[in-house]
Amino acid sequence: MNTPMSLWVEIPVAVLLLLGSLFALIGATGLLRMKDYFQRMHPPALASTLGAWCVALASIIYFSTLKSAPVLHAWLIPILLAITVPVTTLLLARAALFRKRMAGDDVPAEVSSRRTESGS
Repeated sequence: MNTPMSLWVEIPVAVLLLLGSLFALIGATGLLRMKDYFQRMHPPALASTLGAWCVALASIIYFSTLKSAPVLHAWLIPILLAITVPVTTLLLARAALFRKRMAGDDVPAEVSSRRTESGS
């Protein structure tokens, strides 16, 4: 049985899905337009996480209305993304920085140096 959705449900779902796709497009554009690896890391990570939140919220609204009960298991995906994406981005940045240091490129000095400047 195919029951029509209310327009008050379809509009927010459509807006959230369009917003999620816009974030994905912004992330892809940032990935292509940024100059070096470190600049390219940030836009896709941030935009994909925001896009996933929008799509999950659209899914929750749509399926909660369809079932006439709260459907919250869709939050699991953006919550896991919000936890794992920053950790993965940090590890990739550290690996790239280590490779640049090993290649002898001009990069910032290490923050946690074992030597002290005062000579103690």
